[in-house]
Order: sequence, then structure tokens, then C-alpha cells
Amino acid sequence: SLLKRYRRFLLVAALLLYPLGAFLLGGRRGRDPNFIDRGVIALTAPVQQGLTAGIDGLVGTVRNYLDLRGVRQDNDALRLENLQLRATVQVLGEARSENGRLRKLLAYAEAAPGPEIPARVVGVNPVAKLLSVRISSGEKDGVFRGMSVVTPDGIVGQVIRSTGGYADVALVTDPQSRVAVRVQRSRARGTAAGAGNGPLQLENMLRTEDVEDGDLIITSGTDGIYPPGLVVGRVTQLEKKEHGMFQGADIQPAVDTSRLEEVLVVGSPYSAMASGGASAEGAQK
Repeated sequence: SLLKRYRRFLLVAALLLYPLGAFLLGGRRGRDPNFIDRGVIALTAPVQQGLTAGIDGLVGTVRNYLDLRGVRQDNDALRLENLQLRATVQVLGEARSENGRLRKLLAYAEAAPGPEIPARVVGVNPVAKLLSVRISSGEKDGVFRGMSVVTPDGIVGQVIRSTGGYADVALVTDPQSRVAVRVQRSRARGTAAGAGNGPLQLENMLRTEDVEDGDLIITSGTDGIYPPGLVVGRVTQLEKKEHGMFQGADIQPAVDTSRLEEVLVVGSPYSAMASGGASAEGAQK
């Protein structure tokens, strides 16, 4: 009864002890496995193989997880670095563009005969009735009403109001703006009138004067506001009338007043002549 009760235990113990006893008895001498060895190997090999496969699979899964986690962290770091580099490139591009504009402005100021006061555009008048901008220089910088405002590309407008640190500039495109001009090629004189956000209008140009599409229009200096020789724009849409005294045309402005960033205020005798003139007073109204 005792053997029947513990026969399973005894059988398992015998199977486990037999390899140990065979190893101890055999020592270091090798021998061919007998049928019992083969049976034990046949019984234990699938279990061992299953355990080995399970452990290898678990190790591989953990390793793949760690690798994927490392790749994800690397991707996040690379994505952040890419964003930082793109932001740096944008900042450098803007700085390069600003540097080019300032160099051009400085070269123009050095070549100009009179004093030039640099300023930045810090505001735009939202009221369509008066097309104007606000600049970052005022009376404390030597900017006064009636002075002309220019860029290296051409004229911008006229100072209509100046305070301690700021000034308001009526643009040449304002409907109340009038600029005395001449055709650079033929020296014919006329007036460039503002017409809102579109091109300027050529007025008071005699029908007999020599004007052609593409002619460069410059300031004549006879209005007491702008010094002579500053670029205003080019003639487009010339209309030679068969009757009447005058001919008309559009003038494409040399300066895009909707994209102003840096300007120069021209301090010259012309501003003193214009400070109490009707042109500035009319623009202010």
C-alpha cells in the first residue's frame, strides 16, 4: 500500500536521480546513452525546448520594446532639434534681409547731400480717409512737420505731425497728396497726384510734352517739399488726348508703401519752406 501511495513520487525521483547517479558513476568517462537515458531525454527535451523558446521570446520582446522605446525617444529628440533649426533659419533669414535693407539705406544716406534721419515704421493708419504711417523718430530726433520721407528706391511721403518720439507721415498715394515732378528723359514737368492704394495719376502735363510709357518720373523740387531728383515711379497707361491742354497717365510708384519697414526723413531747407504750406495743412485735414 505504501508503494502504491507514493509510486508517482518514487517514479519522478528515480527519473531525476538516475542521471545524477549515472554522472557520478561514469565520472569523466564518456559512454553511449542507453535506453533509459534516451527515454529521459525524450521526456525532458520538449519541456526544455519549450522553456528555452519561451525565455528567448520573452528576452526578444523586452529587447525589441527597449529598442523601440529608444528609437521613439531619438525621433522625439530629432523632431525637436529640427523645429529649433527651422526657427533659427527663419530668424537668420529675417536678420539677413533686414541687414540688406539697412545697408542699402545707409549707403543712400551717406551719398545724400543733406542730413538724413533714419526711422522705422511702427504703425499704419487704419482709416482709409488718410493714408499714413507712424515712424519711430520725432521732434527730439530733429523730425518736424513738412519734412519729406524717402527710401533708397524713391519717395514715401511727407511728415504731417511730429511729437517727441514719433511722427506721422502722409503717403504719396493719399488722395490729397500732390508732388511736383518731371520726366527724367525729356525734363517735361507735371504733377503726381495720389489716388488711394492704386497708381499715382499724372496731371498738369501739357499735351505737347514728350512723354512715353516707361519713362522715369522724378521730383522737380519746385513744390518746396521734396528735393529734386528723387524717384517717384514710371509712366504706365499713357493717354494722349486729341483735344484739350493736358495728357494723362498712370505712375507706378517706385516704393510699395504697403511694405515699408525702414525710411529716411530728409532734413533740408525744403522742409522749412513746406512746414506751413497748404500741402501739409491739407493732408493733415
